[in-house]
Amino acid sequence: MELRLDGIRHAYGETDVLDGISLDIPSGRIVCVIGPSGCGKSTLLRLIGGLERPTEGQVIQLGAPPAGSLNPLTYIFQDFALLPWRTVAGNVSLVLEDHPVSRSEREDTIADVLIRTGLIEFRDALPKNLSGGMKQRVAIARALAVRPAVWLMDEPLSALDAQTRELLMDDLVGLWSREPFTAIYVTHNLAEAVRLGHRIVVLSRRPGRIREVIEVRAPLEARKTADPNLEAHQRRLWSLIREEAEAADRELVGG
Repeated sequence: MELRLDGIRHAYGETDVLDGISLDIPSGRIVCVIGPSGCGKSTLLRLIGGLERPTEGQVIQLGAPPAGSLNPLTYIFQDFALLPWRTVAGNVSLVLEDHPVSRSEREDTIADVLIRTGLIEFRDALPKNLSGGMKQRVAIARALAVRPAVWLMDEPLSALDAQTRELLMDDLVGLWSREPFTAIYVTHNLAEAVRLGHRIVVLSRRPGRIREVIEVRAPLEARKTADPNLEAHQRRLWSLIREEAEAADRELVGG
């Protein structure tokens, strides 16, 4: 399933947040969205996911979700959003319990996604006993369980330390390589964007408008941290947002 954003504008009262966003999200590709603080990245994700309606324009779904998809648009948040009283398996089970799947199907799905995310030996652990990286793996396993057509990822690695972030990026690349998925990935981290994005959308300061769309041609599996081509993309991205990021920072500090 593909998504098309057609002339999206959004405002809160008299404050314009997004203006004139038109963009295609191709099937089987990860589209990263970057920009200075307050440019409307997370708002755009909420509009795509249907949590809010745009003031103008529309989000169009093209094609059918994959066979067996229980939730075509599925979020992964930066704060993990796990229920502390449920085990790892119980947190994954939660997203299946309102769907007409048998108990055996549910157990098979839970086992499958925990194996795919390296969590099977921790299925009975509670979130309080997990590291930050493992908590986010549970959130990823929970998303996998509903077989989404599109992943909506709102800074999913921002709460993690640098080493754990690298490991989770490797995990996401591995999952995509085995079964390509479609994702809109919001991040402040330019290294994440060039490591994971097939396409990187650069937004301006509020109201957010598309300044540039950069295609990263290197195969996802072949990208390395010290790759000169990726570093060049990262420098280009920083050159696009640096001035506006500094202005946004001064605005935030000044209240």
